Amino acid sequence: MTYSIADLEQLSGIHSHTIRIWEQRYNALSPLRSQGNTRLYDDQQLVKLLNIVTLNKSGLKISKICSLSDEQIDELLDQQFSRPADDKQDDYYVSQLIKYGLAFDESSFNHLIDQCIDQFGLSDCYRKIIYPLLLRLGLMWRKDDICPAHEHFLSNIIRQKIFTHINNLPLTNQSGQRWLLFLPEDEDHDIGLLFANYMLRMQGHQVVFLGSKVPLDSISRIFSTLNVGHVLLFMIKSQLASAAQQYIDQLSEICPDTKIHLAGNSEVIGKLNHIDHINWIKTLDEFEKTIEYPVLHERNF
Repeated sequence: MTYSIADLEQLSGIHSHTIRIWEQRYNALSPLRSQGNTRLYDDQQLVKLLNIVTLNKSGLKISKICSLSDEQIDELLDQQFSRPADDKQDDYYVSQLIKYGLAFDESSFNHLIDQCIDQFGLSDCYRKIIYPLLLRLGLMWRKDDICPAHEHFLSNIIRQKIFTHINNLPLTNQSGQRWLLFLPEDEDHDIGLLFANYMLRMQGHQVVFLGSKVPLDSISRIFSTLNVGHVLLFMIKSQLASAAQQYIDQLSEICPDTKIHLAGNSEVIGKLNHIDHINWIKTLDEFEKTIEYPVLHERNF
């Protein structure tokens, strides 16, 4: 597979201009050239860049890293991996997880993500590692993914981790309000929704989790049989403002007395009109504040 320099910027977190400087000054990468003289990079070049970024974040100078052989770089990475977890920066984990994901290295990916969860706990791991990882790979907020196969590989492992932690939560008499969680029928990136499910249950809320690609008529049937205090959905994919507006208007008619919480693509949500009744959640911090103590003790539906 080949990547543009813009792809490398997204995946590595390093600006294209900086990547070009590293190439010119230190021979960091050796891009191919298209017929139109556009830089193209293969998997090997991308992995090398991710390794360079990891070592640079650990304190080594670019000039030193680029003078090393691939074997020497691997040796330094092994040393970095064996360091105490507290000595590593979050970006180290993100870069290495991307590298393992692109190589479909399930064992290494699992081992490292488990280490992150053990160190930080699932909530902080999501904030520090998983969420930045998803943003880099374009799984959540961007229109196009780098590679669908990579997306499915990575997201399925992360999804399994979140499900495991949800299943491990003790069964208690939940006293919080009932939340209905779902994605519209044209949306399938549900990791953010899964994490919201975990966080709500941690706070003691009741959750009806429907997952992805749920038709609106199914939502209507839910409201005919259940009392629901809150609805949470994500609108992630790019779409026409008119289509998004029509959907939100229809949803608002279905549940006029229910608090709707909306997260996702700011370019889409920002164009919606007449949404004063909707809580637009822009950050993880806002979501955590929404579901904590004051909401927990409102009238129990």
